[in-house]
Amino acid sequence: MAAIETTPGTGSIPAAPSSAAGGAPKLRPEESRVIWLLLAAAFVAILNETTMGVAIPHLITDLGITALSAQWLTTAFMLTMAVIIPITGFLLRRFTTRTMFVAAMSLFSTGTLIAFLAPGFPVLLIARVVQASGTAIMMPLLMTTLMTVVPAAIRGRMMGRVSIVISLAPAIGPTLAGAILNNFEWRWIFGIVLPIAIVALVVGARWIHNLGETTHAPIDVLSVILSALGFGGLVFGLSQLGAGGHGGGADAAAAAAASTTTLIVSLAVGVVALGLFGWRQVVLQRKDDALLDLRVFRSANFSLSMGQMVIMSMAFFGAITVVPLYLQDVLGVDPLTTGLVVLPGALAMGLAGPIIGRIYDRWGTTVLLVPGAVITSAMLWFYTTFGIETPVWLVAVTQTVLSLGLALSFTPLFTASLASLQPKFYSYGSAVVGTAQQVAGAAGIALMFGVMASASAGATAAGADDVAAGAAGTHAAFLTAAFLSLPLLVGAFLIRKPADAPMGAPAAH
Repeated sequence: MAAIETTPGTGSIPAAPSSAAGGAPKLRPEESRVIWLLLAAAFVAILNETTMGVAIPHLITDLGITALSAQWLTTAFMLTMAVIIPITGFLLRRFTTRTMFVAAMSLFSTGTLIAFLAPGFPVLLIARVVQASGTAIMMPLLMTTLMTVVPAAIRGRMMGRVSIVISLAPAIGPTLAGAILNNFEWRWIFGIVLPIAIVALVVGARWIHNLGETTHAPIDVLSVILSALGFGGLVFGLSQLGAGGHGGGADAAAAAAASTTTLIVSLAVGVVALGLFGWRQVVLQRKDDALLDLRVFRSANFSLSMGQMVIMSMAFFGAITVVPLYLQDVLGVDPLTTGLVVLPGALAMGLAGPIIGRIYDRWGTTVLLVPGAVITSAMLWFYTTFGIETPVWLVAVTQTVLSLGLALSFTPLFTASLASLQPKFYSYGSAVVGTAQQVAGAAGIALMFGVMASASAGATAAGADDVAAGAAGTHAAFLTAAFLSLPLLVGAFLIRKPADAPMGAPAAH
């Protein structure tokens, strides 16, 4: 285990052996308490995020905005996380656990308050960015803490237990949002989350203990700028797909040309900035001053896991964001029903977590990743058969099976990727995992919305009514997600569980 910092008045946890004498490895009560407090905070953040999918169709009407504008309430959140998460690898080494927790929950609570009071779309978008700034810190803090204090032999089991908690939020979030939207205005989605966030902040600030050692390396401002330009350029460029003019006439043609130019310039800026960002990190990591140490990619298993996670996140987050629009705009169901459709799948993920964790600890990754990839891809392809006559119960069943496929995939990917690294790289590995997932998710959402908008516009131009045009758009988005899922079937066979190593020892590569 990494050495424990000594900070006066913080109640730091003393170093502990990785296993009980003569028994299976287990955590000290103090370590368990820190983990569960972090999980509670993560629950609040995930609850907030999972309400937006159901709320977007409602916000389009209430705020008088387009679907392409509304998707930025989700994309901006994920993009902000993608810009900030790379910095957390540095921040988690520079500042104490308690300091990072208080900063994260303070930002999240402030953003939630701004959202609750927001008079319109621009302020609401700003609030989402502030919320994301806090969430971006919380998730890597949780993952790094888990890898630091949990013995290697029971990491899968702990990740499985974690999935119970973090699956409750996706289970409750959409249903809660639907119930609120059916009875109150949209801002009460944030009004419900705000007191929970404040309680988590107060309790955590009192009980969170400090783990790990701090450093005093200066932050590289150039790396922060390049990271923001790189990830921001890529996702903004993708969001321009289908954002051009719809219909006919000179105005529509001019808008389409402007959108194409913006797309090309944004993608070019993103690619160049990311290239410079990578070069900058390689230079800085020679002195251990990198904002995001890229030596984590020297582990082939970590790199393969990240590739699998990127593809899965693009396909899943893109598709799951389209589902509420399909249910409400094509099938005509209300927000509460939309939330209930995704409820069984979220609960299934949580209930399956402990079983999946134990399977990982005993048999490794292949037995989980292969069926997980097959189920995920198969269900995304099945989504492409949905139309205006599809029964709602079939959507719910498909979503539930898809969630089980994802549960079989995400737990072993998270655990195997970070376990492939040496302990000193855990914070950077957690930052890379979070960055990959958020950028891929944001890109997937932007891509799906762009494809959906283009296909819907084409159907409308061909004379289709609104429902038929919506069906054409969602079909095109689901088809895109299904094609994206195909590489998962290959990657599932290549990722392995690293050999268990004693706490603090170098991981196998």
